[in-house]
Amino acid sequence: MRRKLLILICAISFGAATPTSAMEMVMEMGVAEQIDDNTPTITVEGKTVTIQGANGMTMEIVSLTGRPVAQHKIESSSQRIQLNNLQKGCYIIKVGKVVRKVTVQ
Repeated sequence: MRRKLLILICAISFGAATPTSAMEMVMEMGVAEQIDDNTPTITVEGKTVTIQGANGMTMEIVSLTGRPVAQHKIESSSQRIQLNNLQKGCYIIKVGKVVRKVTVQ
C-alpha cells in the first residue's frame, strides 16, 4: 500500500513539474523561437491560388502519390495562379517551407 501511494505521489509531482505545452518547454530550456515574418501565404478560392510574400520563390504542385504536376515561378509579392488545367482531385502545394493540401473540383 505504501509503495502504491509513493508511486502515485511521485507521478503527480512529476506531472506537475513537466511543462503543459511545447512553448513552455522551449522557454524552460532557454531557447527562443524565432518567428519568420517572411513566410509566404497560400490562399485557395475555387481554382485560383493566391500566393503572397513569395517573390522569387517557386510554387510546386504535387499529386498525393508524389508525382510532380506543375511548377510556377512567383515573380511578384502577390500573384494569382489559375489551376484550370488540373483534373479533379487532391493536390499538395508547396512554396518555400509552406505546404497546403488543396482539393480541385
